[in-house]
Amino acid sequence: MCKLSDEAVAAILGKGRIYDVGGAVRDRLLQKVVTSKDRDYLVTGVDYDDLTRILRKHGRVDLVGRSFGVIKFTEPSADGPITFDITLPRREHSTGWGHKEFEVSFDPGLSVEDDLVRRDFTVNAMAIALDNDELIDPLGGQVDLENHLLRMVYPESFADDSLRMLRAVQFAARFDFSIESNTFEAMRVHAKLIATVSAERISEELSKLLTLAEKPSDGFRLMQTSGLLKEVLPELERCVGIEQPGGFHKYDVFEHSVRTVDACRPDLRLRLAALLHDICKPQARRLVENGATFYGHETAGARTAQDVLQRLRYSHDLAAQVSTLVARHMFTTDVTDKGLRRLVKRVGADLIFDLLDLRRADVVAQGMGGTTEDVDRFEADIRSELSRKPPFKVADLAIDGHEVMRLFHLEPGPMVGEVLDYLLEQVLDNPGYNVREKLESLARVYLKKQNYASDDNNLRGNEQ
Repeated sequence: MCKLSDEAVAAILGKGRIYDVGGAVRDRLLQKVVTSKDRDYLVTGVDYDDLTRILRKHGRVDLVGRSFGVIKFTEPSADGPITFDITLPRREHSTGWGHKEFEVSFDPGLSVEDDLVRRDFTVNAMAIALDNDELIDPLGGQVDLENHLLRMVYPESFADDSLRMLRAVQFAARFDFSIESNTFEAMRVHAKLIATVSAERISEELSKLLTLAEKPSDGFRLMQTSGLLKEVLPELERCVGIEQPGGFHKYDVFEHSVRTVDACRPDLRLRLAALLHDICKPQARRLVENGATFYGHETAGARTAQDVLQRLRYSHDLAAQVSTLVARHMFTTDVTDKGLRRLVKRVGADLIFDLLDLRRADVVAQGMGGTTEDVDRFEADIRSELSRKPPFKVADLAIDGHEVMRLFHLEPGPMVGEVLDYLLEQVLDNPGYNVREKLESLARVYLKKQNYASDDNNLRGNEQ
């Protein structure tokens, strides 16, 4: 278990008191493993400067949160440095639009109870004293924890920090909690305020929901019924109630999408792709005699997925990867070896197995008892093909751009790239062509077709 060293704790106890607070206490009572990321400490009876001096004797101190009474303390350990947040008791509330300004007062003379009553939920408003292992629980958090109930600490909680509504959603999904009725009603009343929270903070909570919950669908359903979904992911909200007649799907598009997420392993990229893979089905839906069609939803969905993730400030690379998975999720397994290689080339060897897992989850979430033996066989074929190390990208060719320019006296420019792209297309169909002599011959033929003149069996870059 990652925790503050006994030496550092003893040094603090020589001046005041120190407590485990927040998630570490909750997880300990739930008998879950507490990691360093979940562990925060509260110190009372020691002023900020004295606490800093004490801690500097035991590790590195970063005064990044002095105005908030927070110290980042990094302590060496056998497994490498561990960083903890150590705070003084404080009171705070939001004073600015978007929870970007706070009125904070910290005072080492405040009691631990004064600090706990400013927190988000009762199950997070508990502390354990490190000197005697006493549980401090002024708001009944232990009882709520035993009842798997999430309850806000005070009526203005969501107005003070609107992100707490998303935290409620991800906590409920992660720990299989119910949200207390007054707390849920407050979420419905304040749902529009989530728009004032920064995209980065929202995406952080969504990522926790997607990767830490066994069934993220529970959280997305709570978002939908509370009104949060249409504020955070209006594109997904539009999928609610969009039926999929025709005998292939049991659920509407929204329910199918969130069930697809559940059926994926807890990987952020894969679960984001699952969440967004049918995001444009509402726009593509066309009723026909025997049901409905959704032609082109994957192409439009790829663009929308990238837009959504960029709006939420996910990384450009992650957005592009998710977009690729969405764009290709309608692939067929009934292809030739050439078709298989072309799919791997378009998707990328680093994404191809996520694509297969997305298809498996998609089938499970259709709710019709479908099987994926074809995907299993396709995966075996792909692994067999990859083991032969065929060329899938320009860098895999037996010649590169510098050789193309030297062989054919070409200047740097677009034509070099065109030649390499042409050669790659040829070897995708015929991997045996990926030898220098054959590629040189293919390149010469291609350049002649592009009206490049020849001279002494080489092609020069002079257009006719």
